Amino acid sequence: MIKTMSFAVIHFFVAFSVGYIMTGDIVIGGALALVEPAVNTVAFYFHEKVWNRIKKTEPKHNKTLVAA
Repeated sequence: MIKTMSFAVIHFFVAFSVGYIMTGDIVIGGALALVEPAVNTVAFYFHEKVWNRIKKTEPKHNKTLVAA
């Protein structure tokens, strides 16, 4: 969860900066900084959960050598 939160802080800053640079409007930059990263952070959290579940269900490679 800490990884997700640090990602959110960076994402908020980037979203505000891009919104402000593109529009010159602090309100629009602020709105983008609140809405888009919040949605993206939730999506990222669930992406990580699904990714970890997939990794757990992958078959493990058998490293035992079989003599012929």
